[in-house]
Parts: sequence; C-alpha cells; structure tokens
Amino acid sequence: MSSGTNVHGTSVERVISSALQPATGAVYVVGPTPAVVESLVEFSVDIAERPSLRLLADEPLLKGVFEDFPTASDAADLIASGALELRVPDGPAENTLLVTDESVVAVVTAGDQVVGLRTDKASFVQSARATYAEAFQSAEQFTLRTPAISAVRESLEAEFEPTVRADFDAVLESLRDRRAAETDLDEVVISLLVAARNELLLYDISRWGEDVGIASKATFSRTKTELEEAGVIETEKVPIDVGRPRLRLRLGDERLRASDTADLAGIAGEILGRSAAE
Repeated sequence: MSSGTNVHGTSVERVISSALQPATGAVYVVGPTPAVVESLVEFSVDIAERPSLRLLADEPLLKGVFEDFPTASDAADLIASGALELRVPDGPAENTLLVTDESVVAVVTAGDQVVGLRTDKASFVQSARATYAEAFQSAEQFTLRTPAISAVRESLEAEFEPTVRADFDAVLESLRDRRAAETDLDEVVISLLVAARNELLLYDISRWGEDVGIASKATFSRTKTELEEAGVIETEKVPIDVGRPRLRLRLGDERLRASDTADLAGIAGEILGRSAAE
C-alpha cells in the first residue's frame, strides 16, 4: 500500500491538524478516543474553512467527553452550523481513523507519542469512504443536549449587562486550559459564580439558565445550596412587593472577591475540593 506523509508528534492536536488541513469534503472519524474528539472540536472551532465532520463513536465515550461544558457547547455550535454530526455505531471500531476524500489516517498513541499513519492510495481511500459512509448512514444519531455557546452568549448579553457575558467568557476560557485550571466545574456552577460576581438574583440567573437550556431552576437552586454550604457564594434576601423575598448572590470567600475573573474557577475548585474532603 502506498502511503503519504506520516505525522509524528507529542500531541493529538498536531496529528489532527495535519490530517485535516487539506480536507475539503466530508471527513469520517471512526472510533475516536476522547482526546481525538476534543481536538477535533477545538480544531474546527478555530478555523473559518472547516470540513464537515461525521463522527462514529461509542455513546459512553461521547457522553463522557461532553460532560465538559466548554467542549460540549463548542460542539453544539458546530452541530448547529452543520459542521459536525454525531452517531453511535452498532459495534466497536477496530481503529481510530480519519477518512477524507484524499487519504485515510490511522491515529496511533504510544505513551506520550502520537503518530498519524497515512495512506493516499486511491482504491483504498475510496473503499474506506464507501464503507464508513454506509456505516454512518445506518448508525443511530447521538443527541447533544448542551446549548450552543453562541446562543448562551447572545442570551446573556440580551438578558444582563455586558459585563456578565464578559465574565462568563473569561471563566469559560480559563476552563479550556485544563492544565492550568485543574478543576472541573459544570455549566451551572460557572453560571452561579458569574452571577455572584455580578450580584445578580438567583431567580434571574436560574430563569435564564432554564430558558437557554443549561439546566432547570431546581438544579440551579440545588447547586446554589451546595456552593453556599461550601462557602463559595453567599446570599442576601431582597424584599419584593408580592411573594417571598428573592436571593441576591455574592461571592462568599475573600479570595474569590479579590481575584481576577479568570481565576474564579480555579479558586472555586480548590474551595469545593477542600469542602468535599472535610
């Protein structure tokens, strides 16, 4: 089998970028690892001219990857634009493959080394595309329930002050760098942290979160209680003309109040981790 240029490196991102840069048509991604899915989403978000990605991956793997809100919300944007489709095959894949119009690349990881083994032999590429196109068509669609990040940003800006969206973006960006953040906060915690920094009402942020599709009001209320018990946020009762007082959210720890927005997630993660260990 004739081969093209293989790609050696220390990151999945480099192999993905090299394999997809020349791609123009649909790309079938078969049996990806979590790192491959994350890299594909990150690669596609960052470029203007992106190929159409058609992922065939196990359902538990997709659910695990998309527990991460930054990755899931970016993927939801790609799905909304037609740049990404997710499907679940009948059985496990034998290899992790990227199948473009021009080549087939097998992504192989060994320790901290990653290689993309590439072939551009026309007959093999055509056979692979036909095989996985058929497999993709017969596979069950995977539904991603996370809202698209563009919709979240637009609704934040429409519902609240511009500073709220700016703070949300700053916290989200800090979570994208997993090596720096070393924390795992979900979208409800992120929203409540930003709301507390801007001293919003729990009623307003939970209503917004339910409307945009992040979580129910009950989930926001339950998470608020958990954060309050850990000392991450505190609340103040605000009287209203009719009905029970509403709760204004504030940051509950001095380190959070004194921190830059980009550091909120890291500090909150430390506080929550310490609280869980006690």
